[in-house]
Amino acid sequence: MEATDLPASKEWTTIARWLIIGTLGYNIVEAVVALWSGWAAHSNALVGFGLDSVIESAAAGVMLWRLSVEARGASPDAIERAEARVRKFVGATFFGLVAYVGVKSVLTLIRQEAPSESWVGIGLAIASLIIMPVIALYKMKAADRIGSRALRSEARETLACSYLSLTLLLGLSLHAFSESLWWADPGAALLMVPWLIREGFEGFETES
Repeated sequence: MEATDLPASKEWTTIARWLIIGTLGYNIVEAVVALWSGWAAHSNALVGFGLDSVIESAAAGVMLWRLSVEARGASPDAIERAEARVRKFVGATFFGLVAYVGVKSVLTLIRQEAPSESWVGIGLAIASLIIMPVIALYKMKAADRIGSRALRSEARETLACSYLSLTLLLGLSLHAFSESLWWADPGAALLMVPWLIREGFEGFETES
């Protein structure tokens, strides 16, 4: 990196840090609202979405820590070793979430337990579907400017959350449209499982 690039790099590091802080704050609010409304409505999709938001909050917190450590001048090897351990921990939590969402949704389908409507959940899904892609795109731009693979990976995770938001929105909306479509909620939760599994495996992958 040339000397003339350093000010721009520091500026984008600051921008990246604020994007992560914004993501962390939003995910905390998202988790609280989703879990509260999900448990109230007995919605597997909403509870699964809320638990995913908890994991995303942890990932954002770790990324914020990493950016702070880099800004203080820690060695790249030390940062990479710490990140590898954290990524494995986060990956393991995704597999735990897969087990919870999968078992709970299958049991709901077998028992034909219809959840209640959740307009709060629908509003949350719409908000996340609008906000998350914008944040993710700015994170990717910041990642390119500062050359951070970790930030790029975290940005893809944020973008992938849009898929979960769309899945959640479809499941909740179909159920709200007709009570006979009660299966749409656990069905939407099961559609989240492939993405959650992929995220879990990525936590254990090593980068060259």
